[in-house]
Amino acid sequence: MTKLDAAIDELVTANRILAREGIVDSFGHPSIRHPDRPDRFLLSRARAPDLIEESDIMEFTLDGAVVGGGNKKPYLERFIHGSIYEARPEVKAVIHNHSPSVIPFGVTKKNRIRPLHHMCGCIGHEVPIWDSHDKFGDTSLLVSSVEMGRDLAKLLGNRPTALMRGHGCVVVGKDIREAVYIAYYLELGAKLQMQAMNMGEITFLTPGEVDTIIERTGPYSFNRAWENWCRRAGRKMLERPDEVVLLKG
Repeated sequence: MTKLDAAIDELVTANRILAREGIVDSFGHPSIRHPDRPDRFLLSRARAPDLIEESDIMEFTLDGAVVGGGNKKPYLERFIHGSIYEARPEVKAVIHNHSPSVIPFGVTKKNRIRPLHHMCGCIGHEVPIWDSHDKFGDTSLLVSSVEMGRDLAKLLGNRPTALMRGHGCVVVGKDIREAVYIAYYLELGAKLQMQAMNMGEITFLTPGEVDTIIERTGPYSFNRAWENWCRRAGRKMLERPDEVVLLKG
């Protein structure tokens, strides 16, 4: 199996996992930076995530242009992915989704999502909110151009997560397994925070605790979760040599 074949397989698996775990429904999409061409990325054609197959995966340049032609319809919001890859050379995976618990935090001003549970430290110290109306006025709220994608990427900065007012969120990672992990725990963290807000004042993780959690959360944690999610999604987990050592260590 080539690196490209492995990347496509991982991307299909990511779509299935995100769907089965309730992070996406009929909408939302993960992508992977092309393993051999960092100036390109891989993203499915416009289709519900739980239906994605290897044949659905398309290749794009960072400005959202389709590579190779064909008649597959691309996602309109491919500009989210290309703009973040353009701005963040270290990022190898991007996820855009509308997971339900994060939406209220993008439209209210009193509370920002902050990690309160150790598993959610991976989301960063605080999740900022991108408001498309600030620069682009009245739109459908979809990121439909390179200009909108770059503005979102600027707000994201070097963070792992950002919310999109009235729309959803974006998550990035050094690989697709990390990105899926963060997207899962962003949704869980938002749900827990809403529950805790109804009970009283919240004791959030300290900045030092968040930094320590991020530093210590690595491939072993991502692979452990990925193996479990693969089983639930009916997908086979690829075992590359470095991952086999981590899983058996």
